Amino acid sequence: MTKNLIHPTAIIDPKAQLDGSVSVGPYSVIGPQVKIGKGSSIGAHCVIEGHTTIGADNRIFQFNSIGAIPQDKKYAGEDSELVIGDRNVIREFCTLNLGTATSEQNPLSNGIGKTVIGNDNWIMAYVHVAHDCTVGNNTIFANNSQIAGHVEVGDWVIFGAFTVVHQFVRLGAHSMTAMCSLLFADLPPYVMCQGQPAAARSMNFEGLRRRGFTPERVAAVKAMHKLLYRSELSLEVACEQIDTLKVATPSAAGDVAMLVDFLRSCPANRGIVR
Repeated sequence: MTKNLIHPTAIIDPKAQLDGSVSVGPYSVIGPQVKIGKGSSIGAHCVIEGHTTIGADNRIFQFNSIGAIPQDKKYAGEDSELVIGDRNVIREFCTLNLGTATSEQNPLSNGIGKTVIGNDNWIMAYVHVAHDCTVGNNTIFANNSQIAGHVEVGDWVIFGAFTVVHQFVRLGAHSMTAMCSLLFADLPPYVMCQGQPAAARSMNFEGLRRRGFTPERVAAVKAMHKLLYRSELSLEVACEQIDTLKVATPSAAGDVAMLVDFLRSCPANRGIVR
């Protein structure tokens, strides 16, 4: 660590591993199992604890709680971790918790042992990411988005402000929620939803165009949306017909496969946002 990048009021455990280029603001506390990569900055009054690994070039603003134990009554002190990738922005008052893990002390846990946040994510103020969540890359969490334990978030997902997600729910890549949405079911890739409970409204066509999807791929997504939501087909039949689009639009084969795989792996007791 470079002394002039660490504010004198910060408390950093001697066992913590911080790259020499990391800056730490006033009154922040960093625990012994924490690792922080090059170029990352930690604002004032942050607490980073637990077995937490933070990658390179992250910007963590003031007043964050990162790596605290899970808000899970089954948690019994078993080893678990929080892993944060590179180039993430984490704004004020966020809570990002450790995972849980099955152990002799906690045999009822369904945890994977870690909470994972990928790269290039934009996490606004007051966001909560609970234990055992997996967040991909290039996501946006607007203010006060709250995701419960075991939630899976694909790449490029956008959460509207005050979105609340039930435990074990999955959000597919390129999906989007409107402000104040409440999700009890899986949100398929590309789908935009709104409501309490959330209902599918459209596909995220404008977002796909901004990310470089060709007109042919966007047209294929429109066709998938029609089959899934406008044709009054069962989920099984819709999957079969969506899968045929790989032949009609070869450039969208990967997009089709991602949606079909997501739908076919959806637990029957939860279903998808309709």
